Amino acid sequence: MLKLLIMTIATTIASQASVSEEELVKYFKKFIVKNPSVQVLGVEVLDVVKVPEYPGWEVYLTNMKLRFNNEEVSAPQSVFVNGTLFTPMLVDMATGMDFARDIKPKVAPVYYDEKHLIAGNGNAKHKILIFSDPQCPFCMEVVPEIIKSARAYPETFAVYYYHLPLLQIHPVSGILVRAMRVAQDKGQNEIVEKIYALKINPAETNEDVVLGAIKDQTGFGITKEEINAQSIKDEIKTDEKASGKLMVSGTPTVYIDGVWDKMRDGYKKLVPQK
Repeated sequence: MLKLLIMTIATTIASQASVSEEELVKYFKKFIVKNPSVQVLGVEVLDVVKVPEYPGWEVYLTNMKLRFNNEEVSAPQSVFVNGTLFTPMLVDMATGMDFARDIKPKVAPVYYDEKHLIAGNGNAKHKILIFSDPQCPFCMEVVPEIIKSARAYPETFAVYYYHLPLLQIHPVSGILVRAMRVAQDKGQNEIVEKIYALKINPAETNEDVVLGAIKDQTGFGITKEEINAQSIKDEIKTDEKASGKLMVSGTPTVYIDGVWDKMRDGYKKLVPQK
């Protein structure tokens, strides 16, 4: 018999056939948000997924709506529910599977828009959605290969790209992703791939140095005015907000046909056989 560890104090609250927003807010206020300066305003349910390994358990994938320092923010939070039992973590000690970490919302159709399509045809058989940072070492290994496959098989793959710069790890990404976004808006999606091969100090924050490196190594000329346009900054912020909606916790995060691809290599099985 598998040992199931619920790594928190499960709490009992009134529950009906489905959990209401009021019940979730009550749970968050009492058991999740312990900082008295943080106010829980509400909750957005992103998806509800059954845990097939354990009948009776389902997970509510949510964004908590909070107010902190007079600013409204959102924070992802998983809640596992079985009748009147609520818990933020569900772990199978026999397999080591952490269901809170391994279950993500499905991608809604709204995320597959032309603005984010960088390779393949929009009506391709399979849709791949990526959250990435061009300076992330794992992204450098995975993302260019996915894009290359979509360019080789445009009727099989459509790749939708979302920027998620990890500024605390490599500050230069803040400039790079804005340059990439400008290139995308100009229809020069090939620049996205080229920037993955860019040789530059990850800590560089001088815009002149970064834009010079991009011009020298990719041939793409771009001005500081272009990357600092409010519309470009807004587009990057929109991508970052999308990562919260899909409970993305790192890069690269890859979805195939709406489902999280944990190993990031599921597309290889879909490549047409010659």
